[in-house]
Amino acid sequence: QGSITTSWITAFNQVGIVPEEVYTGINYDSKLHNHSEMVEYMTAIAKEAVNMKKSSPQYEQLINSLFDIYLGKVPEKFTYKGKEYTPKSFAESLGICTDDYVMLTSFTHKPYYEPFEIEIPDNWEHDRMYNLPLDELIEATDHALTNGYTVCWDGDVSERGFSFSNGVAINPEVDDVDEYKDSDRARWGQMTKRDRLAEVFQFKHPYPEVNVTPEVRQQGYESFATTDDHLMHLTGIAKDQNGTKYYITKNSWAADSNKFGGYLNMSESYVRAKTIFVMMHKDSLPKELKNKLGIK
Repeated sequence: QGSITTSWITAFNQVGIVPEEVYTGINYDSKLHNHSEMVEYMTAIAKEAVNMKKSSPQYEQLINSLFDIYLGKVPEKFTYKGKEYTPKSFAESLGICTDDYVMLTSFTHKPYYEPFEIEIPDNWEHDRMYNLPLDELIEATDHALTNGYTVCWDGDVSERGFSFSNGVAINPEVDDVDEYKDSDRARWGQMTKRDRLAEVFQFKHPYPEVNVTPEVRQQGYESFATTDDHLMHLTGIAKDQNGTKYYITKNSWAADSNKFGGYLNMSESYVRAKTIFVMMHKDSLPKELKNKLGIK
């Protein structure tokens, strides 16, 4: 289970796509996708092929039958809005050129402005993404969002500061008393770190956040504090009462999965620290950055 955007691009180009109302991919007793049982059977079947060091015709039949049972048979043809398509012809009708999308990241262990294969388990495709200085990664994201584009975000949602139910993701600096803007600073200064954490994670109002430098970000990546967990959709920018910037983010956990219509706001500090990579259309990039990367 799990992949990044490149696996979707590969599937889109190889076999096409179908509307969800034509094919839900759910052929079991669930309203939402849940592949945990299917993956257990898939792993058992694949393990035998690995042990035998060959992929027999029976293996192909078994694994495809498993997918048909759990996901349903993929339609060879279908009618959508009065027109007949195959998955490939429907993909072609959408006018999406996957070559027009670029992936950007920021880590200090690789040269800047050059692509590299990011070292995460879900990069099955061994794909490469452009490495940028952290500030330029943020600038590119902001440029896209303020010029009518949206951004695919891949990152870490396992942090205590990520609270989908409260519609927010923050990266609090609980030790920084001087930066605390609340009127009750004296009380804050007398609290233990444990008590400060307990108060922060009630998510009642903004607190100071970590100043995320490239070094802080790199340390999180190399210590596995920052992991590749989830993909979401950045749709805009907002600010709180203190002027702190947040990224308006659409999650994929259904519109009724929280009281904010399936959205949350991720603070800039959280995004700087916990982004693995972003993907956006090449036309959304700042002109200067396109020139640096040699993108036409």
